[in-house]
Amino acid sequence: MRLDKLIEAQFKTSKKQTKRLFLSQQVLVDGKMITQENKNVDSDLHDIQVARKKLYTHEHYFLMNKPKGVVTAKSDPKFQTFLDLMDKEDRFEELTSAGRLDRDTEGLLFLTTNGQLVYELSQNKKKVKKMYEVQVNGALTKEDQLAFEQGIIFYDGTLCQKAHLDVLYSSSCFSKGIITITEGKRHQIKKMCLACGKKVISLKRLSIGTLTLGDLASGSYRALTTNELIELKSYFC
Repeated sequence: MRLDKLIEAQFKTSKKQTKRLFLSQQVLVDGKMITQENKNVDSDLHDIQVARKKLYTHEHYFLMNKPKGVVTAKSDPKFQTFLDLMDKEDRFEELTSAGRLDRDTEGLLFLTTNGQLVYELSQNKKKVKKMYEVQVNGALTKEDQLAFEQGIIFYDGTLCQKAHLDVLYSSSCFSKGIITITEGKRHQIKKMCLACGKKVISLKRLSIGTLTLGDLASGSYRALTTNELIELKSYFC
C-alpha cells in the first residue's frame, strides 16, 4: 500500500497534514526516515512507524491458475471471470491482476489488493521476467530463436524488447517451446510467433518474476506464502 494513503487512512489526515508528517521526519520504515510519500509498504515486510505509532496494512495476495475460457475481469456479461472462481470471502473490492491473460490463454495470475505493487510489476523498465509455455502450428527454428534474441518486429512496425525462446520440441506441423519476455504488449506472444510465420494454438503463463505456477491445479487459487511475499520485496519501491 502507498505509504501516504496508509497514513491518511489510519490517522484520518488531509494530504497537507500527511505531507507535514513526512517533512517533520516522523515517518520511519525499518528504522529509516522516509520522505518518499508514494513508497509501497506492507507491515508483513516492513516495520512502519509514524509519529511513534506502529502502523499495519491489510493487503491480500493470491496466485491463480486461470483456465481457458475465463476472462481477466471482475465482471463480464458473457464469460466466467477470475473473480467467479474465488470464494466470496476472498472477492475483495480492490483485488486486481498484475498483467492480464487473454480468454484463450491459461496459467498464472497474480491477484492482489496492493495496487502499487501491480503498478511496479507492470513497468517495462523493471524488466520483470514472464515465462510462457507455447505451442505453435509449425517448426520452431534456430532462426526464430535468433529473431527473438534480436527483438521481434510486428507487422505494424512495433519493436519488441529482446526475448528468449527455448525449443522443447519441433516438427513441421507442431512445436512446443518456452518463451521469456520482460514487457507486456497486447497479444505479444501471439504476435511475436506470427511474425515468425507461426500461429499460437496453445499458451500458458508459467511465471511472473519470482512467482511460479508450480503444481497449482487449473481453476484453483491460493494465498501467497510468506517466503513468496518476501521474494517480492525488491518491487516495493
